[in-house]
Amino acid sequence: MKNSKINKIGVLCSGGDGPGMNAAVRAVVRAACFNGLKVEGVMRGYQGLIDNDLIDMGPRSVSNIISRGGTILKTARSKDFRTQEGQAKAMATLKKHKIDGLVVIGGDGSYLGASTLYEKWRFPTIGIPGTIDNDLFGTDQTIGCHTAINTALDAIDKVRDTAQSMERVFVIEVMGNRSGYMAMEVALAAGAEDVIVPEFKPNYKQLCDNIQAGNKKGKISWIIITAEGGAKADVVAQTITNMTGVETRSVVLGHVMRGGTPCGADRLLSTRLGVAAVEEMLKGNFGVALGVIRDKLNVIPLAQARKRDNDIYQERLRLIEMLR
Repeated sequence: MKNSKINKIGVLCSGGDGPGMNAAVRAVVRAACFNGLKVEGVMRGYQGLIDNDLIDMGPRSVSNIISRGGTILKTARSKDFRTQEGQAKAMATLKKHKIDGLVVIGGDGSYLGASTLYEKWRFPTIGIPGTIDNDLFGTDQTIGCHTAINTALDAIDKVRDTAQSMERVFVIEVMGNRSGYMAMEVALAAGAEDVIVPEFKPNYKQLCDNIQAGNKKGKISWIIITAEGGAKADVVAQTITNMTGVETRSVVLGHVMRGGTPCGADRLLSTRLGVAAVEEMLKGNFGVALGVIRDKLNVIPLAQARKRDNDIYQERLRLIEMLR
């Protein structure tokens, strides 16, 4: 049943892009139209609200995008929106287009923006966790994380071939912002020998001791995964070379991890959460973030969803060390 207060909604993507964002946009648009709502897409995130850059959307405007990476709405980070003046312009745009609620697809910074609109300006917002970093509270996985891990693994498997052929140490840097989740998962799944994450200070002596001990036992190659927010790959590689004399190379996967066709898990998560966002909006449930925990929809206040501590690290480290 349509909430009489909600006749038109807006949808935007903000911050870094990730595989599955398009699937989420598609679900929001089609679920809204199914429920008799009008939809406008906001181009380039919060900056699009400030610049009055919106487009009408309907079921056909999101045809065949479920399998596409990136986002047809584009995305950006807006410094202007952090100011009172920028927020006022965004609100004026929402009012001008007669938008009654806004679905925000993004990560930590995007949630902050949605929370600001709701808490400060009393505008109805709902957040969908769209970030490859998987660093938001209230959901087991964020949209794009599964695909980004698979993309990293594909590249690391190829580097492993060269590491074995040339008997070298490789340090591979993966994305993840200030969270080590991605690096930890990738390291375990890739069979890496070690991992460096922002949550723990690097122990270079122990790392180098492990490499030298492995060499004495006939181990001819070594893969080390480092998170971008922990230690840079080139710095780690040079440190290892200086301390051990072992030839070490660095590889930065970077933004290649953001792109590509979303895997099935990310498409399913995006679709479920996109539909749920519309349904929660119709219930009058605003200022919340959506997620899925143990295959069940989870709804929490936006302010509680912005940052989480992962409790998997010690277990993952134990497994990596055991299987080294």
